[in-house]
Amino acid sequence: MGASLWDALEDGALSTEIVPLTPDLWPDFEKLFGKQGACYGCWCTHFRLRPKVRQGTPGEGRKEIMRARIEAGPPPGLLAFVQGMAVGWMQIGPRADVPEWNNAGRCSAPVDATDARDPGVWAISCFFLRPSARRQGLTHRMVAAGLDHARARGARLVEACPMTLSRDSRSIGLFVGSKSVFDKAGFRVVAERKPGRPLMRFDLLGKAFLPVVPSTH
Repeated sequence: MGASLWDALEDGALSTEIVPLTPDLWPDFEKLFGKQGACYGCWCTHFRLRPKVRQGTPGEGRKEIMRARIEAGPPPGLLAFVQGMAVGWMQIGPRADVPEWNNAGRCSAPVDATDARDPGVWAISCFFLRPSARRQGLTHRMVAAGLDHARARGARLVEACPMTLSRDSRSIGLFVGSKSVFDKAGFRVVAERKPGRPLMRFDLLGKAFLPVVPSTH
């Protein structure tokens, strides 16, 4: 997608359509992820499979696991389209759908252990954008759409565990998102177990936030 299209998007001449990933959109998702499966053949299974299982599963196997998950429903995330082309993906759904995100050893682990099984507590765990779609404000749009999507499906809380800083905006680590995006969306830090990787929360019911848990070094 050329720069002129993004200029038109910023000027309001084009619109971004952000929709749940349903089985009929698999070809668009597959094309967006490409032959490499997005990040080194991950196919967005990083938080779905135990490390040993993931490492022992080839790229095509991971692809089929994700395809089966999409076929099973409900939608595991959102796709962003511009002029009919899928340009961005955001994984969002109940914490229980991404079990490795709840692992006690991760900075994304829930503050309350019961949140890992609570269908009302959701997670934004992953992003993937076409290179030409980056640094265009698309992740801001996707997070806003994700909050609407979660609210409409009965979620109470939406959490994320982004990066605070990155030396390189193209860093592979940014698949979890940038803290500044979530700051602007109204998320608040509720814990920080690792410097630079805060656990953030948006309360869809507007209740008070839990106090921040001090970072551990």
